[in-house]
Amino acid sequence: MSARLIPFAVFALLVVLFGVGIVWNEHHDASYVPSPLIGKPAPAFDLPMLDDASQRVRKHDLLGKPYLINVFASWCFACGDEHPVLMEYADRIGVPLIGYDYKDKPADAKAWLAQHGNPYAQVIADESGATAIDFGVYGAPETFLVDAAGVIRYKHIGPLTPQVIAQELEPAIKAAQDSTR
Repeated sequence: MSARLIPFAVFALLVVLFGVGIVWNEHHDASYVPSPLIGKPAPAFDLPMLDDASQRVRKHDLLGKPYLINVFASWCFACGDEHPVLMEYADRIGVPLIGYDYKDKPADAKAWLAQHGNPYAQVIADESGATAIDFGVYGAPETFLVDAAGVIRYKHIGPLTPQVIAQELEPAIKAAQDSTR
């Protein structure tokens, strides 16, 4: 091969790789981050209630029926986008919705919920974010479906939308409920 053709060959190879990358990204969701916890027991936790820090919620308190944990914070812009959806669907999803206030000052979270409404059956607070690490939380919002035995069955990163609820969450909830019957 002539030395003059080497730069052209390198350029052509880069164009092909770039083209393959574009086609691959069109067919794969780059925001999808699989959770290694799917199918594994949810981490043990012992967190205070947002409204009364003297009351605690532990993982074993929630066992016996499926539930959702929704990670949110008053400082989270995307949580504001998700919140009206939670307000609309909280009573319709068929399982308790547990709010998980993440790395937030309790007073700020209480004020945010008072302003926007509270769709949650109960709200737990993880002001330090230490327990969230065990769940593999990347940020807020994130939602976990935990089955009656305490096993994580589904995780969604980002705001829940009506489409996500209908296409992903509701089927996952139905499967979790069917597995307890």
